[in-house]
Amino acid sequence: MALRLGDLAPDFEQDSSEGRIRFHDWLGDSWGVLFSHPADYTPVCTTELGLTARLQDEFVRRGVKAIALSVDGVESHKGWIQDINETQSTTVNFPILADGDRKVSQLYDMIHPNANETLTVRSLFIIDPKKRVRLIITYPASTGRNFHEILRVIDSLQLTDNHSVATPGNWQDGDDVVIIPSLKDEAVIREKFPKGYKAVRPYLRLTPQPNK
Repeated sequence: MALRLGDLAPDFEQDSSEGRIRFHDWLGDSWGVLFSHPADYTPVCTTELGLTARLQDEFVRRGVKAIALSVDGVESHKGWIQDINETQSTTVNFPILADGDRKVSQLYDMIHPNANETLTVRSLFIIDPKKRVRLIITYPASTGRNFHEILRVIDSLQLTDNHSVATPGNWQDGDDVVIIPSLKDEAVIREKFPKGYKAVRPYLRLTPQPNK
């Protein structure tokens, strides 16, 4: 059965470019981004892993660990990492799972037979510290992911977990947010949002981002 939002992210133990990893233990109390690649030594994947490495400080600032996956082996990963470092002018600083037996790919439904019977599609999962799946995005093999969008979603998830708000379309960190419709008590609203709010409609109330 395919994973859905809110499901417990399946635990697993698998080899990686940084040694044996037991996923839940490796995550600890961090957020996680698990993302798959069709194969090593492929052009789009090379750019994606290079971008992830260059964004490492942004992930760390948000308390997020990144971990990649392909169906190739550890030795292949290590050679590929050298290529990534050289061609993308960076240093890969996160593990790449070696999923040769497709165990993790099957747990996370990363192989879509109508697209390719053996290789993983570009699946990405954001997992929170409680090990719950909070976001699932799947791209075709031909299209690289937008990792700035991944950071934007993490910002939204972390904000909305801690405040009674949602983030509108095209929201960026620092923009106004939406007070959730279920919050009705005006006294509570004034306490939670001392900067006030603008009611465009009774169900659409905009307020400055509360953690800024």
